[in-house]
Amino acid sequence: GVRREWFQLIAREMFDADNALFTPCADATFQPNPGSGVNPDHLSFFSFVGKVVALAIYHEELLDVYFTRSFYKHLLDIPIQFTDLESVDPQYYQSLKTIADYEGVEDLDLTFCTSQKYFGELRTVELVENGGSIAVTEDNKAEYIRLLTEERMSNAIRNQIESFKSGMFSVLPPHLLRIFDEYELELLIAGLPNIDFDDWQANTRYIGCTAESDVIGWFWAVVREFTEEEATQLLQFATGCARVPLGGFSRLKGMEGLQPFTISLSNRSDEELPTASTCFNLLKLPEYSKRKILSKKLRMALNCREGFQFA
Repeated sequence: GVRREWFQLIAREMFDADNALFTPCADATFQPNPGSGVNPDHLSFFSFVGKVVALAIYHEELLDVYFTRSFYKHLLDIPIQFTDLESVDPQYYQSLKTIADYEGVEDLDLTFCTSQKYFGELRTVELVENGGSIAVTEDNKAEYIRLLTEERMSNAIRNQIESFKSGMFSVLPPHLLRIFDEYELELLIAGLPNIDFDDWQANTRYIGCTAESDVIGWFWAVVREFTEEEATQLLQFATGCARVPLGGFSRLKGMEGLQPFTISLSNRSDEELPTASTCFNLLKLPEYSKRKILSKKLRMALNCREGFQFA
């Protein structure tokens, strides 16, 4: 439980804007921040983050990390495609697509250069040698768009990517990861994005009660009314992890290896809050007298779930 929560707290720090390591993209994912060099030790931090992710994979601990699909491709040395740009920066993607579809691109007076903002300062980057003197034409615009994509998705963050990979591969040899594609690597690191309530309920064990007990029936009825955010909070409250492992709830792990989600019914009380032992994926549920009380107390417990007190 403590180890699992340690990984989650470290993962949260990775994306803290104050650390300037990662920048959010349009689809709520993150990729390395081109301006992370504002911290002179940023490459050491990227190496450390790579080691943390690799250790999480080794220990089969899921992380609340949401990297871009293109970043996973970088880790696996899979070539980046122009279409990968859409999820990172849809506005920029649409601008390049407009250029690609435009006939008579010479009218736009473009050259093989691009501008980048670096903490408010606008910098000009040549895509090829003497790019400022090479006009974009119908004959070379495909190469122009390819180079712009490469600059935006790869070159601008190459040092950060290589430092991350260096740290990651110091723990896990690259050949062990390259059997996966980018989708599989995402699942390996972060788990399944959605919660299947039928799978959850079917793979739950009970102590001091049965699946037919009134309180258990109320519990599942309340949980199935939860928003996705509330269901994620409950999963993290009871197991220490907000994601479902690859393979579903039957693959939940605890201190003793595979450990099913378990509900233990405690003394009858309408005053106590539910508690949890995340080491054992155990939710300790008081035997409430009414469904309405169960719903209220469960939500109250989820709102004060922070820290190691439930580990």
